[in-house]
Amino acid sequence: MTFEQEVRTGQRFEFGKNWSRFLRVLNEERIAQAQESLKQALAATGFEGKTFLDAGSGSGLLSLAARRMGARVTSFDYDPQCVACTTELRRRFFPEDSAWRVSRGSVLDESYLESLGPFDVVYSWGVLHHTGEMWKSMENVSRRVAPGGLLYISIYNDQGSWSKRWRTLKKIYNRLPSILRIPYAFVVLGLRELRYFLVALLTGHPGRYFRTWTNYRSRGMNYWNDLIDWIGGYPFEVARPEEVFEFLTQRGFRLKKLKTIGGGSGCNEYVFEKPSGAA
Repeated sequence: MTFEQEVRTGQRFEFGKNWSRFLRVLNEERIAQAQESLKQALAATGFEGKTFLDAGSGSGLLSLAARRMGARVTSFDYDPQCVACTTELRRRFFPEDSAWRVSRGSVLDESYLESLGPFDVVYSWGVLHHTGEMWKSMENVSRRVAPGGLLYISIYNDQGSWSKRWRTLKKIYNRLPSILRIPYAFVVLGLRELRYFLVALLTGHPGRYFRTWTNYRSRGMNYWNDLIDWIGGYPFEVARPEEVFEFLTQRGFRLKKLKTIGGGSGCNEYVFEKPSGAA
């Protein structure tokens, strides 16, 4: 089944359509925040002389951040509009740059990934759990890490029954007629945001809630676009930290850093290292 058929039948969310709207608000402050997120996540001040694979580039913002930090970047995505977003950022900031390649591809396409070669850093934020075959995609991207290189992934935390309910909410969103999706998002997300606001109000810190809408999000993202991504992101899979740890350590990787969501909703973040002597 093609991407277009999956979208038409409600089996896939159009991430690129959401992120194309995000590009309208992209500015230098957001780019700086994205660069800072890479520095913190990978404990690096720069990537001079390093190769960087952005597997599922989305808006292209983190590819741009890595290129500004000196990496030779390869970006790809399965969603055509995500490819267009990433291409647009390259056009704006690094026109005709041979050190930043952008193409369309899938993390499930082994031959495509093999054609890209190995990389010093393989980065994939919030992508693998939206492929419909999370473990296969994790296997595939892990093979792109060069010996001595790093693999950074973020995967939705498994919350048991709540994750199953959230999957149903996402499925409903994608099967609704387009005209009903935003009203549906307002209802579902509105209840969630109201709870957050009341907690902030009752604890005497309402300003903290409002700052979630006005401050730049982690990685330079936008709160509203993140929310739409959250309600619409489908296919949808989850994993417990110990499952991801076991899967990749069995393949020779060493865990360097783990940032969990503390049992809540959202993504756990992992940085694994491939030993220098590994094949």
